[in-house]
Amino acid sequence: MEQQETAILIASIVLVVIIILLIALFSIFQKRKNSLLLQQKEAEKKFETAIAETQIEIREETLRNISWELHDNIGQLLTLAKIQVNIAQDDPGKLEEVTETITKSLTELRSLSKLINPDALKSLSLTEAITLEIERFNRLQFIKATITSNEEIEILDDKVEIIIFRILQEFFTNTIKHSKASTLDVNVNYDEEKIIIHAKDDGVGFDSTDMTTRQGIGLSNMQNRGKLIDANVALTSEKGKGTAITLTYHYKKESSATLDDEVD
Repeated sequence: MEQQETAILIASIVLVVIIILLIALFSIFQKRKNSLLLQQKEAEKKFETAIAETQIEIREETLRNISWELHDNIGQLLTLAKIQVNIAQDDPGKLEEVTETITKSLTELRSLSKLINPDALKSLSLTEAITLEIERFNRLQFIKATITSNEEIEILDDKVEIIIFRILQEFFTNTIKHSKASTLDVNVNYDEEKIIIHAKDDGVGFDSTDMTTRQGIGLSNMQNRGKLIDANVALTSEKGKGTAITLTYHYKKESSATLDDEVD
């Protein structure tokens, strides 16, 4: 009888210990789960903040572009049309030139309207958005720019497109403002697993080991943006031989950050 009571006592103690261990393990699991959920929410918040900031930067750049186009391109065309109208008053044969200038102005305005639309990037594919930038550079004679691309295999998430577009926009701005380049060539290549975008200018280049210069052109900023969508951003340059950027993004159903919500 005494042995039975001892066995029951031991069994009870073991059961209590097991229950305590299970409760402890469950508590640890819940804490870890809550910690992971908190980290995920913080990552999502950080990503959404970065997206919002990127959208603002793109819109600011767009407004600058519109200002340049209105002043340097369309404004000059309309000024020319005004001069031609005055000449045509004495020489009606010149009216054809007026018509051509006004027609060109209307064409430029239509192109500009695509930039004015705040939802332009959302309604265009990534390649189309990049092409608009290339066309603008050529139209304003900032640089001789070209773009080549194969057919899009994968439709990218809106937010991924915004990040990639902004990274390229930063590179293009550096090229036009600082590189003293005469040409800019962009290649967009889609394959079954990834998209690779390569852009290169023929500017003065720089020493790629010079950290001050790398920071000055915002390389770390471009790379940090790439990390938001798990894209690799590599910049190479050599003095006298220009600068190139290669962006590689692997398609995936889910990014490390939440990409499900639509861009506002």
